[in-house]
Amino acid sequence: MVQSLKVALFTRRSLQNIRLLTQTRNQCSLLDHFHDHDHEQEVLVEGRAWSRTAILNRPSVLNALNTNMGVRLHELYNSWEENPDVGFVVLKGSGRAFCAGGDIVSLYHMINEGKIEHCKKFFSTLYTFIYMVGTYVKPHVAILNGITMGGGTGISIPGTFRVATDKTVFATPETLIGFHPDAGASFHLSHLPGRMGEYLGLTGEKLKGEEMVACGVATHYSHSSRVPLIEEHLGNLVTDDASIVESSLDKYGDLVHPDKTSVLHRVEILDKCFSHDTVEEIIDSLEIESSKTKDPWCISTLKRLKEASPLSLKVSLKSIREGRYQTLDQCLIREYRMSLQGISKQISSDFCEGVRARLVDKDLSPKWNPPTLAQVSEDMVNQYFSPLSEAEPDLDLPTHLREAFP
Repeated sequence: MVQSLKVALFTRRSLQNIRLLTQTRNQCSLLDHFHDHDHEQEVLVEGRAWSRTAILNRPSVLNALNTNMGVRLHELYNSWEENPDVGFVVLKGSGRAFCAGGDIVSLYHMINEGKIEHCKKFFSTLYTFIYMVGTYVKPHVAILNGITMGGGTGISIPGTFRVATDKTVFATPETLIGFHPDAGASFHLSHLPGRMGEYLGLTGEKLKGEEMVACGVATHYSHSSRVPLIEEHLGNLVTDDASIVESSLDKYGDLVHPDKTSVLHRVEILDKCFSHDTVEEIIDSLEIESSKTKDPWCISTLKRLKEASPLSLKVSLKSIREGRYQTLDQCLIREYRMSLQGISKQISSDFCEGVRARLVDKDLSPKWNPPTLAQVSEDMVNQYFSPLSEAEPDLDLPTHLREAFP
């Protein structure tokens, strides 16, 4: 019903609104920076009938997002939104991934080189584009045929439709690299059924395509062999009507159910354990259940939590809980503050240490600081949600022009 309401709202949007957005957007300075035509190959474009398709094209790094890609996507989407000959937009990835997230290895090197302003531009560009997707006046279809993690979830979930397949792997694994689920994750995770968002956000565990549909992360499921048929059909549509796009996706949809090993068959125990107020209480609850039942799920969940950064766990739980009562723009603005704190090393160096251990040196032995949950103070967590300084500006989103869906 929620999806149908969103589709109805899309179909009632007028071209007058698009012209107003265009007039004001043309005054925006975001695209005056980092515009490099040499990077246009990182986002390819296909035009068919009334649709335009943006293709993330860095397959060697699983289409990880960088600042230039964010700027180019923003520019393309802006031009398509104002073009009356474009009815809807499709977003997909090349190779075996949709998008594995932000290019955190490049971010790691920028931090170590002291290029903090470049890092800020990365986050502000990406988050601003995510807000654009979440407020886009034309139907948006993300084809998630492959790895979809971190920032990849951020640029897809806020859109109208998300098509998952048997090849889709969804996760927000930021706590395992000493960060927090960002790129709007505190919004969409907090709106999943029960305490599924806390579970996914804290453990970084994966969902399959059929699980994504079952809990509402994806709107449609199709076997990967049918993706070319979907793309061909969408390419032939002459419409800007979201309900017609939806019925076209329905035509190629497959009815699937999570298998018996899925976490969705454990929602009762999941909700019981992850509804507690603190990370310590969540872990205690899981340990009690594990000792009583010897449930492999409890054991593996505990293992994941004990691998994660203690600071990240506490910060992420607070973030997801706050996201439950905030709009998308409020979540993005808050996450921007958190991300700048996370890379600043003012509280902890866990982000750089996590990236080093998992993706640079690959020794898989991060030295978290603080090393235990007991040593993570409430002041440290609260500081994570504050601006870097009194003079540090917040993320500036065009909320007076574009109102996000609640």
